[in-house]
Amino acid sequence: MTSTMDNKNAKRWLIVLGTVIMQMGLGTIYTWSLFNAHLVTKFGWELNSVSITFSITSFALAFATLFAGKLQDRFGLRRLTAAAGIVLGLGLILSSQANSLLMFYVLAGVIVGFADGTAYITSLSNLIKWFPNNKGLISGVSVGAYGTGSLIFKYINGSLIDSVGVSNTFMYWGMIVMVMIVIGSLLVREAPVQAALPGAASTSTIAKPKDYTVKEMLRTKEAYLLFIIFFTACMCGLYLIGIVKDIGVQLAGLDVQTAANAVAMIAIFNTAGRLILGALSDKMSRLKLVGASLAVTAAAMLTLSYATLNFGLFFTCVAAIAFCFGGNITVFPAIVSDFFGLKNHSKNYGIVYQGFGIGALSGSFIAVFLGGFKPTFVIFGLLCLLACIIAISLKPPVEKVKENEKKALRLKATERTA
Repeated sequence: MTSTMDNKNAKRWLIVLGTVIMQMGLGTIYTWSLFNAHLVTKFGWELNSVSITFSITSFALAFATLFAGKLQDRFGLRRLTAAAGIVLGLGLILSSQANSLLMFYVLAGVIVGFADGTAYITSLSNLIKWFPNNKGLISGVSVGAYGTGSLIFKYINGSLIDSVGVSNTFMYWGMIVMVMIVIGSLLVREAPVQAALPGAASTSTIAKPKDYTVKEMLRTKEAYLLFIIFFTACMCGLYLIGIVKDIGVQLAGLDVQTAANAVAMIAIFNTAGRLILGALSDKMSRLKLVGASLAVTAAAMLTLSYATLNFGLFFTCVAAIAFCFGGNITVFPAIVSDFFGLKNHSKNYGIVYQGFGIGALSGSFIAVFLGGFKPTFVIFGLLCLLACIIAISLKPPVEKVKENEKKALRLKATERTA
């Protein structure tokens, strides 16, 4: 019996390792801001036009999550994630030959983003199912690896750009990432749905929810409110990631090299937020934690807009936003499972996750419409405050049912007394 349990635990941790390797490869797309200025210099394009590539990538990533669950049902997790890694790598390799914005939008945007989203959502949801009683912590490990990949490749891609040029960097980047994701895919196994696995003591304070189908979930108002919260958090975080280097130069007056360090700052605090808030979410209300992080994000956004920025203040605001964004991305998969169950998690989370892609595009378009960084940050700050209020007042459907049952019992008791 003991030997069987040891084998199961060893199997689970091998799956963790495979997922971490995959997620690190997938997270390298967060280094995109390193490429903006170099592509502008090489091809003479406008900065805003180039930076939209990352928004397209993010939108395609989120859009892929709508189909990833069904693709997994048809092809299996290992084959699907391996195929996604190959397609993602090829998209980057072919980007090395791109010489027009349209080609970058299609290759580095649509193709890379769709492949990234397919492997991201399926491997993350699978890992959560292997650890159903520690969803926040294990989600933090998975998406923390995603952030770690961006940190490591900040230096790898930065060094490659300096040594072989921006176009050739795409080729080497694609080859490395393809190998990482394929190797990771070979280590994962699909989890039994809601299995009571050994070695995971329950710390959740929320009762086991009903397993909602996508159609059932979409009939609840909670699904749409969660979407609004997630959309706001993602819009703020992704906009900052895409143009942080340029903010440092234009608003804080930093030199290009110093401002580029903000990419590493985002990666470090993004990863820290994923690990710390992910683990913390198993011990307290996840939505209150999200509400607090949105309040901090709002304060940082308004500071970027109204304060006179220097080196310290700029990096403090960037670190705060990155930390909260990383935490929110981590906590939300667990929130969706708390609300709507684990059985259809990848499909249900795929719906809510559209806030990621729509948020990415919305941030860029709002910035273009408003014509500058500062008014954009004001709007983002106010939206974060609104999302914060929604988050701290929202309750899962299972809690609402329990409240109604208590009211019914109190009513019966009153009737008996009368």
